[in-house]
Amino acid sequence: LLGIRHPIVLGGMSGGTSAELVAAVSSAGGFGIFGASFTAATSAAQQDATRGVVDRIRSLTDAPFGVNLLLFACSDTDVDAVLALRPRVLATAWPSEGTDLRSIGDRAHAAGVLWMHQADRADGAKRAAEAGADIIVAQGTEGGGHVGLIATFPLTRMVVRAVAPIPVVAAGGIADGEGIAAALMLGAQGVLLGTRLLATDESPLPVGYKQAIVASDGHDTVISEIPDVAQGRVWPGAYARVRVNAFINEWSGREGELRRHSDEVRKGLAAARAAGDAERGNLLIGQDAGLIDSIEPAGALVARLAADAERVLAGASRYVVDG
Repeated sequence: LLGIRHPIVLGGMSGGTSAELVAAVSSAGGFGIFGASFTAATSAAQQDATRGVVDRIRSLTDAPFGVNLLLFACSDTDVDAVLALRPRVLATAWPSEGTDLRSIGDRAHAAGVLWMHQADRADGAKRAAEAGADIIVAQGTEGGGHVGLIATFPLTRMVVRAVAPIPVVAAGGIADGEGIAAALMLGAQGVLLGTRLLATDESPLPVGYKQAIVASDGHDTVISEIPDVAQGRVWPGAYARVRVNAFINEWSGREGELRRHSDEVRKGLAAARAAGDAERGNLLIGQDAGLIDSIEPAGALVARLAADAERVLAGASRYVVDG
């Protein structure tokens, strides 16, 4: 469907993707997605920025790729602007209650673009399927950034059963070949990786943030409202999984006061990111950080993960009892 060799998809993380990362993943046989939301202060500037990134991706690779939009944070004009760029896929997530998903699917298909939609609940996945989604991403709570509350294993199975025969991509807590193989055994057609691909050479995260991912034991993340309170954003039904650090500890239990000082705090977060200070910054990572031991080139990583998954799948026959 996507014209790719490996069923490995880069999560379209806002602030966590770049033209170089998207191109590296796609060129290696996976599917890169650029996160276009929150790239600029205004909708028009965001559209210009996205156009520039898409042009850059096409200068780096001939392989297919996608563009992601957070539906609660964009307008119909933003959607149409992305469709006009003709990516292989329009990837969407986190619609508001009143979002007209069928309109999005119809416009994508009219533009010759596939529509991939991410859901954190089975009913949300079914809603997207009924609206014409070509691919559904089932995102479990183990993932980094904005997530729901159901784990990847049961959610993937529920979504596979709810939307069959539409292909499902599993997301959340997957960082190695064994995780990819497990997702395929659950009935998914592929996996979407976020945190694992943040710890790559091409990731736009500062080195200090990447090193914090490698150093994580996987137990140092929590579900918190602090990242969104600090940014002054309200996500529809989402919770933020974030690394526990000095920033989170400082404001834990003081969300009301944080709202009063959000402008100052935002400046501090921007300064921390610029300096690569993972203790004072906002690091949205998943529990699978405990499985990540190195910062690698994204293309080589995709190839290695695919080979590891194939090795695991090839050895699975030993679990079958003959006769």
